[in-house]
Amino acid sequence: MEVLLFETYEEMSRYAGRMIGDRMKAKPNLVLGLATGSTPLGTYKELIRLHREEGLDFSKVVTFNLDEYLGIAPTHDQSYRYFMDTNLFNHINIKKANTHLPDGKAKDPAKFCLEYEKAIKSAGGIDFQVLGIGGNGHIAFNEPGSPRSSRTRVVNLDEETIKDNSRFFAAVAEVPRQALSLGMATIMEAREVILLANKANKADAIVRSVEGPATEQVPASILQGHPRATFLVEKEAAAKLKGKYRKVRA
Repeated sequence: MEVLLFETYEEMSRYAGRMIGDRMKAKPNLVLGLATGSTPLGTYKELIRLHREEGLDFSKVVTFNLDEYLGIAPTHDQSYRYFMDTNLFNHINIKKANTHLPDGKAKDPAKFCLEYEKAIKSAGGIDFQVLGIGGNGHIAFNEPGSPRSSRTRVVNLDEETIKDNSRFFAAVAEVPRQALSLGMATIMEAREVILLANKANKADAIVRSVEGPATEQVPASILQGHPRATFLVEKEAAAKLKGKYRKVRA
């Protein structure tokens, strides 16, 4: 696992966007795993810029998102489909048929999760996975205690996650209590993974994930065992790291 440090969020986001762009140029039909939340927004803005100003071509790219709230329709303004369309897909030349997200309104969620796993395998597996990190160390909606062997499934959200995500809803009571999420084993099968982190409230999770033991109680720490995992960490989120890591300007 490699750790790269950035002075600002903007530099971290530019670097991540260019990493993705480089992988797309090397493999135009890249299978890209995507995340939602505030952290990857800068990366998606960079991808939009690369498309508009430098002609980055998404026409053959296939995407799979990590997760979705259970019970929320794709048209809901807090659904992750809505988020991805608004913040990335509507601004690039990707084919909507090539963009895949869990269906929060699936009639049979367990069956849907099995089909989602099959779809990833049919696409050839995820080439490049983008991750964020929760304050409790979760990745996707794999909360502390999620088994390393877990696959796409229905998960119960921790109270900390519900509280953190309540900023996107009118009230905490409106935040769904369950979600559909890729599992730890699914994420670990991606050929390359980047994890993005910024802001001081992620500092504890980052130090536990990078310098603590690899444990299911800190799901992001499992990435220590991935052969091509890179943590991109902005200065405030890196504040508690004690080791020496490479500083990058972008």
